Amino acid sequence: MPDTSVKKVSSEYSPKGEMGQKYLASGKTVAMRLWQDEQPNEAKEPTVREYETVGYVINGRAELHLEGQMVLLEPGDSWVVQKGASHTYKILEPFTAVEATSPPAQVHGRDEA
Repeated sequence: MPDTSVKKVSSEYSPKGEMGQKYLASGKTVAMRLWQDEQPNEAKEPTVREYETVGYVINGRAELHLEGQMVLLEPGDSWVVQKGASHTYKILEPFTAVEATSPPAQVHGRDEA
């Protein structure tokens, strides 16, 4: 029998990850997280993650550096970072975005740098 329970997560009380992200609702195969008012910074060293990420920009601007390419992310834009792709972000102005990760980033240490 499938799990039919309803889950509600208030971002006000969500746990925070080591990189400043707020963990939102999470299922068995997908999870959401919120990056809220991330401040401008220089791009960090590229990283590779063991999950796929899709994101949506609520406000602010950032550069996504992905496998030698650069994409400017602005409000209303969405993006994909494939599992295993080398990438980093450079925040250009206070940035808020929602991401979904599959499998969930916060499980089994997948979200640790």
